[in-house]
Amino acid sequence: MNYLAPSILSADFSRLGEQIRALKDGGAQVVHFDVMDGHFVPEISFGEPILRSVRKMTDLIVDAHLMVYNPADHVEAFAKGGADILTFHYEVLPGGGFAYGGINDPDMAVEEGMALIKKIHDAGMKAGLSIKPKTPWEVVKPFIPYLDLVLVMSVEPGFGGQKYMPESTDRIRAIREEAKRTNPALRVEVDGGIKTNNVKVVLDAGADMIVAGSAVLGGDDVLEKTRAFMEILRG
Repeated sequence: MNYLAPSILSADFSRLGEQIRALKDGGAQVVHFDVMDGHFVPEISFGEPILRSVRKMTDLIVDAHLMVYNPADHVEAFAKGGADILTFHYEVLPGGGFAYGGINDPDMAVEEGMALIKKIHDAGMKAGLSIKPKTPWEVVKPFIPYLDLVLVMSVEPGFGGQKYMPESTDRIRAIREEAKRTNPALRVEVDGGIKTNNVKVVLDAGADMIVAGSAVLGGDDVLEKTRAFMEILRG
């Protein structure tokens, strides 16, 4: 089954409850919750207090994507706040190339990443790992047997409304092929520039969870836009 995960980063927060209800009525199964700290990515979004409010509004799956420097510090709070899935970035792991002065040490990254996956699972959530467009997809291979989800960023994270990077398609396909060997239940999620006119491309490559922001929640007609996406995903 393919899932639609509209990102409330593009929502009108004066009408958030109404728009989340429209997502559910249109058939979306997931609410994507983008958390940005102004450090790992330039923008600042929202955190656990808003998550608690969203959790009260809906019984949809809440998919929290942490674009933050120190994800391990937030696991307990996001579990208590009601997140069902918690996704962190490979690049912020010690050894992952971003933290600790940009150290690139895959063995260190695997050790720290495995510990974080366990912490997320122990808190009762599903665990996801995300990679930015310029990060080699192969870094996720050691983690795939232990993950519930891999999130492929098909734009540079931090801003909505960007265009899909075509080179992402081969990355999605490669991760899906690896998952077939080591974890067939893995969900491959894609975030960035997905619209009704290109979503079939990523589905055919092996994605089965689609994040859409402005294409669903930008402007009016949220219900109709959700239904249009779901018609393709169900097809």
